[in-house]
Amino acid sequence: MDSARFTGASVIVTGAANGIGRACAQRFAKEGASVACVDLDEVANGSVAEACRLGANETLALTCDVTDSKSVVAKVKQVVDAWGRVDILVASAGIYTGGPLAQVTDEAWQRTLDINLTGVFLCNRAVVPYMIAEASGSIINISSMAGKTSWPGSAQYSASKSGVIGLTRSVAMELAPHGATANAVCPGNTKTEMVQRVASIVAAEEELQAQEWLEMRRKDCPMMRFAEPWEIAGVVAFLASEDSRYLTGQAIEVDGGMVLS
Repeated sequence: MDSARFTGASVIVTGAANGIGRACAQRFAKEGASVACVDLDEVANGSVAEACRLGANETLALTCDVTDSKSVVAKVKQVVDAWGRVDILVASAGIYTGGPLAQVTDEAWQRTLDINLTGVFLCNRAVVPYMIAEASGSIINISSMAGKTSWPGSAQYSASKSGVIGLTRSVAMELAPHGATANAVCPGNTKTEMVQRVASIVAAEEELQAQEWLEMRRKDCPMMRFAEPWEIAGVVAFLASEDSRYLTGQAIEVDGGMVLS
């Protein structure tokens, strides 16, 4: 790993307080970037931002609801005011809700779409003018293997993550003439707090213990294990690097072969 690969870069990571977002913030910080950690959890987000303050790089801890358009625009402007531009956006904020289709409430459907899809849209929309002005930049939206395939009891989650892929492709086509890229990363089951919560919810519906459900999912994977958050962050960093300047509009599965199988 080139520890100086992102020196001087201005990076925004949403959902930075936990899981994949936290791993991405840490990865960019280790490689020299100034990182704006964005999350609704002010305390946890502040701790991540503090941990990302390494060497000469700077960090910001920004409390933001990604479904609030005005707040998103204001936080992006705060980053630009501080560092002059936005080079990289990692849109990682997301939630999981699920359940049998007939039991999905209007509220659960709307909340999942608001955070997982509209939140990504609002963040993309807010940074695009700056990237076009600079004729450079990289957007990485965190989708899911659920955006490529589906299971019973996951209608709203799968729909939201499929939407992220479609959004990303459209953004990529708009940015391409301006020298900026947009790609999606589709993680499989990853060792995060969210997967632990999903295990508790889904296992209860199937009359299983959470650990039993997790073990079943581990065995479903051709690689027979869950991903580590840093493994997802490594792919995100590649997509933001100079090595991927001719790669855009892609939805890359980082799932140990789950979708393939």
